Amino acid sequence: MKIRKPTIADVRQMQRLINEFAKREEMLPRSLNELYENIRDFYICENKGEIIGLCALHILWEDLAEIRSLAVKREFQKKGIGRRLLRRCLDEARRLGIKRVFALTYHPDFFEKSGFRRAEKSELPQKIWGDCLKCPKFPECDEDAVIIDLDNK
Repeated sequence: MKIRKPTIADVRQMQRLINEFAKREEMLPRSLNELYENIRDFYICENKGEIIGLCALHILWEDLAEIRSLAVKREFQKKGIGRRLLRRCLDEARRLGIKRVFALTYHPDFFEKSGFRRAEKSELPQKIWGDCLKCPKFPECDEDAVIIDLDNK
């Protein structure tokens, strides 16, 4: 298994994996256009030519980034792949000088094991006014917000 940055040739496979989770309402779906526009945000985990996991680090502001679309195929879960993908994104955030990284998730316990803490969505005004207003679940979002401060980690 190898973690790497995706290429354009990976985008359709990435979309299938994300949208499998979206069908089960575990994350928001992503269009091909959105994935092409944000391909640089992603890391993928590949096994024998198949994308089995992915995760994105999306920069929102000078000191704030979001973990998006963290997904690992069911048969590969509980093997540390999600944690490795998350760590890769957090390492990139540190290199870029980002101070705080958050996620909106249905699995806050996973993030808490990596040093995140639960947060109020009101702590994330850039997210709320930027992306959440466009979400079909707004204002009845049922995801939990988690955040980590990187300047002391």
